Amino acid sequence: MTGIMIVTGASRGIGAAIARKAAVSGYAVAVNYHRSAAAAEAVVADILTAGGRAVALCADISRSEEAARLFAEVDRELGAPDVLVNNAGMIGAPTPIEAASAAHLADVFAANVLSMFFCCREATLRMSCRRGGNGGTIINMSSVAARHGGLPNEAHYAASKGAIDSLTLALAKELGPQGIRVNAVRPGLIDTAIHDAHGGRAAIDALAPGVPLGRAGTAEEVADSVMWLVSSAAAYVHGALVDVSGGR
Repeated sequence: MTGIMIVTGASRGIGAAIARKAAVSGYAVAVNYHRSAAAAEAVVADILTAGGRAVALCADISRSEEAARLFAEVDRELGAPDVLVNNAGMIGAPTPIEAASAAHLADVFAANVLSMFFCCREATLRMSCRRGGNGGTIINMSSVAARHGGLPNEAHYAASKGAIDSLTLALAKELGPQGIRVNAVRPGLIDTAIHDAHGGRAAIDALAPGVPLGRAGTAEEVADSVMWLVSSAAAYVHGALVDVSGGR
């Protein structure tokens, strides 16, 4: 398994786990981050120490021009991408619907949804067989919150992930004929810092007994599913929404 992979939001958590596993599998990895430069450089250092190839690239991909710049930098530093993993996103502060504000919703949907549109656009420009590309694979990071509504006061998050599911299904129809496979991974309760938005460790421990498998998942378990989806073993998996949720 060789090629070039872009992982957005790869400085920590699920994104960092994907970047590390991709490097072990032979990918040159673009480790995208927005604010966490030191953490992103640490991921790159781990990859380089293990004999892999990686670069850390800063870009706020919720902005169209920043997403375009990220891909241009990847072109220069590594080459045209074979795989895009749209992992970047946020939960946003828990907010009841009666307190919903335009600013809060704009922030969440820009980070979670617009970023994926912009990055999928840039990936398609490079991957599409109709444009002279060699095809490729796109993985969108959704959430099981898209189907069960998420935690209390997180309608904004669940709705943004529902949009990602719809985007994935639409792009599977649009891009399949262009040689690009598109799938989504929907994590459940995963033991990462993203849960700091609603209680951190205490929240994870409180929710874990309600998972049929009786525990939270790990970032590495989600990364394993992503690596399967980008492999030849999943060559006929297209337009799928793959739950990694312990049955929740």
